[in-house]
Amino acid sequence: MPIEGWEKEEDMEEDIHGIVIIGSGICGLATALALHRKGLSSLVLEKSETLRSDGVAIGVHANGWRALEQLGLATELRETADIITEYHNVWKKQNKTTLKPTRKELRCLKRKDLVEALAKNLPVGTIRFGCHVAKIFEEPDSHCTVLGTVDGSTIMAKVLIGCDGANSMVSQYLGLGSPSHLPRLVLLGFTSYLHGHPFGTRFLRFAGEDLAVGRIPVNANLVHFFVTRTGPSTGFTDENAAREYVLEKLPECPAEIVEMVRRRDAETKTLTKVWYRPPWQVMLGRFQRGTVTVAGDAMHVMAPFFGQGGSAALEDAVVLARSLSRSVPDGVVVDDGSTSSHRLEEKIRVALGKYVRERRPRLFLLSLEHFVFGTMLTAKSVVKKLVCVAILALLGTESRRHSDYDCGRL
Repeated sequence: MPIEGWEKEEDMEEDIHGIVIIGSGICGLATALALHRKGLSSLVLEKSETLRSDGVAIGVHANGWRALEQLGLATELRETADIITEYHNVWKKQNKTTLKPTRKELRCLKRKDLVEALAKNLPVGTIRFGCHVAKIFEEPDSHCTVLGTVDGSTIMAKVLIGCDGANSMVSQYLGLGSPSHLPRLVLLGFTSYLHGHPFGTRFLRFAGEDLAVGRIPVNANLVHFFVTRTGPSTGFTDENAAREYVLEKLPECPAEIVEMVRRRDAETKTLTKVWYRPPWQVMLGRFQRGTVTVAGDAMHVMAPFFGQGGSAALEDAVVLARSLSRSVPDGVVVDDGSTSSHRLEEKIRVALGKYVRERRPRLFLLSLEHFVFGTMLTAKSVVKKLVCVAILALLGTESRRHSDYDCGRL
């Protein structure tokens, strides 16, 4: 039933759409593009006034590149990022260093390049900017989900897909629990080298005392880095204070890391919380309610330990579009009189159910892997740490088994 204050006026012009996606981040745009490739139009609602191409970088593993190939963007995006050939691991406390080949494709994309590539391949008018959804409710008579915006307008959707991030309004509508967070702070950034950097194509991972640093080349002149540290129990509300806290231990790192971070570009970001959805929520949570579902971080936000959040979101887009296109092969989502509303709605429900059933096992294993690794980082008990190590071994974490996944053809 409509929520008080958002009743649809009888004389209001109906703004009805077949598929509505909330959020124009990576997952929202990828889902819209996947649907477009399958002949299904959609409307993407974005509360910002312009495309959100800010942010830093995203590591894309082989599973993500398979999804990008299905979206028709892999060739273009591979030109923007060099392939990573080795993992260079340094453990300061154990005085240990290892070099391991990556074996599977891994590249680090600028988030801006990925978002803009997705957006420019969408039909004009797909994204509606400055549209901030404030309420979601059902209107049974119209077989639609109704969206109320902050400016008082109403949008009716036959299908609603929430790609609105970790603190998703759509996931709340579905009844999913709130995501949890780890007490870790993460500084993310770029460093440019006008005459080329000396790091080759190695992904460096340095672990010190309560400090970890990663450095991954984007191309010959640009590297992406992260610096992470356990945060205080009181937490931070000010990003500048959080950044200074993270960098307090930077002098303990090798000189080349210190120099890289200190001469960082202006495009830096400090995460004051590392969000994740616990594996039991992923296994048991409600990801569908009628013709409403979620994808990306709204469905399975995960800590950035293995760089799978973005690639998993691209997989979501491919699987979701494939499932919907098989249920409505003629591309008709808004009832045009040729198909009864009840029959069309049931076909869409079944399609979304198939999407959720296909994604849940994959996402459970990913979320479990990230959860166990995060638990290992924060555990003080040696026994607890050893149990985590054993579970990660069973999950194939060291061999990067999760990056072998193939979400299939669009």
